[in-house]
Amino acid sequence: MPLSDHEQNMLDQMEQALAAEDPKFASQMKGRGLAALQRRRWVLGAVGVLAGLGLVLVGISTTMWVGALGFALMVASVAYAVTPPRPARLGLVQEDGEVSAPKGAKGRRRGSSLLDRLDERWERRENNW
Repeated sequence: MPLSDHEQNMLDQMEQALAAEDPKFASQMKGRGLAALQRRRWVLGAVGVLAGLGLVLVGISTTMWVGALGFALMVASVAYAVTPPRPARLGLVQEDGEVSAPKGAKGRRRGSSLLDRLDERWERRENNW
């Protein structure tokens, strides 16, 4: 649902007041757009392809492994350039000021094995009965 004219004007005034009060914080909150991230990926991909092509040409005159490394670099650079950037996943700020984890990362812990997770599920199941 779009904002009314009055609400949009109030929001614009609040943004201007924030930018006037703390310009560094306001610029950090704006962040980069996805278009800028995608443009950066395209540029890095193009640089990688050119570097890989150079390695392929050097590999022709020296050894096959340098050429293979150059080809792998070109493939990886193209794959990096064509994949879309992922937007940042931010947590929610609770009333007490703590930040909770994003939805997808809530139940996952790094380093826990399959058996640990199965054991936790079993214990939760027993507690729910």
